[in-house]
Amino acid sequence: MPIYVYEVVCAGDKPGDRFEVMQKMDEPALTEHPETGEPVRRVITSAHVASKYTERAMNQAVNDDKRLGELGFTKYVKSGDGYYEKRAGKGPDLISRD
Repeated sequence: MPIYVYEVVCAGDKPGDRFEVMQKMDEPALTEHPETGEPVRRVITSAHVASKYTERAMNQAVNDDKRLGELGFTKYVKSGDGYYEKRAGKGPDLISRD
């Protein structure tokens, strides 16, 4: 079942509080907040698309310095107050705010 995002309708153009509701696609859209009774409208948001790239897989890819360099990315890691050391890619070996 899809999860729909709703927003409380406020006076003027101010955005109201948002909440999510799991509903069947053939159910009518809500017109009032299920708990407070305030008027609401359905908000159009981007869809979540499942893929083979899980959060764990992405973290492993970002932490693989050799692979990042091969893909053309440069990675710097904070090594002190205002100092960053290069771990992958092209560029200076050290960046400092001095």
